Amino acid sequence: MASSARKSVPFLAALTLVAAACGTSTTTTAGAASADAPTVVVTTNILGDVVANLVGDQMNVETIMPVGADPHDFQASAQQVSLMESAEVLIANGAGFEEGILDVVESAEADGVLTFEAIDAVATLDFGEGNEHDDEHDDEHDDEHDDEHDDEHDDEHDDEHDDEHDDEHDDEHGHDGADPHFFTDPARMAVAAEGIADFLIANVEGIDAEALQQNADAYVAELVALDMELAAMFVDLSDEQRVLITNHEVFGYFAENYEFEVVGTIIPSGSTPDGASAADLVELVEVIEDEGVPAIFSDTSSSNELAQTLAEEVGDIAVVELFTESLGGPDSGGGTYVDMVRSNATSIATALGA
Repeated sequence: MASSARKSVPFLAALTLVAAACGTSTTTTAGAASADAPTVVVTTNILGDVVANLVGDQMNVETIMPVGADPHDFQASAQQVSLMESAEVLIANGAGFEEGILDVVESAEADGVLTFEAIDAVATLDFGEGNEHDDEHDDEHDDEHDDEHDDEHDDEHDDEHDDEHDDEHDDEHGHDGADPHFFTDPARMAVAAEGIADFLIANVEGIDAEALQQNADAYVAELVALDMELAAMFVDLSDEQRVLITNHEVFGYFAENYEFEVVGTIIPSGSTPDGASAADLVELVEVIEDEGVPAIFSDTSSSNELAQTLAEEVGDIAVVELFTESLGGPDSGGGTYVDMVRSNATSIATALGA
């Protein structure tokens, strides 16, 4: 195990450089409905693909975020803002996921646009929920802190300081509130898809409800089968192999469903623009070496510079890119939601089972 003392100055300097890729501001269109069909506007390209599968040729689907966009820092163009504010129906991820356009979504809803947040349909997790490593680290830190200060402070001060420290730690690392990344779990996406279909059938006039429901039933069945396919992919992985180091806190739902543990994240937050400190990353190197994980999983929609720097420092560890918050291009293996999930699962199973 490496100690903090042996980390080189160049390594520490490199860890302070965080690069985040921003999405472009080009609206994409999916679906093959007629020009006079009702239009549904969708914020993310992941949900855009899901909605297109649900509505078929019943509705025109306008997706705001293009392939490769990072929803945490995407900024909409004036044309896209106008499109959302004048939409007949607006579908969003919710739980603060679309950070750069939250004000636009909220404004559109306040002005009467029928809005559905997909995360409202599913059972949510809080950031860090089920992450045993974080819990163990926090307990260890608290115990050490208490031992050091027992002689200097009374119980009342300790309680007050602990509460203050916990609040500051949660705020700093984005551990408060619901985790918006439900879509990493296809079983939850199946539930969300049902919710979206029900919302559209109940609120959009002029559509063939029976046809839309048939589309929804077929697509939900595909997602349920995908969930079972993933479970089968991981059946040969031992508990010791089911550990993840990821770019940021994005795989909580995936980990909960398939019994993985996220033992560390490069950016200790659910939002990519938050960045990471050198101290956090030096500690992460120690976690990687302690756990003996064979791979760091980065995002296709964000810079992998820090992941590569960590890999160079640790040595003998792969950096594997996953589609975490955006679909890939048509030939990327992640051009649809189903392809994205299957591709990620295959990469994870291969990297951890090696």
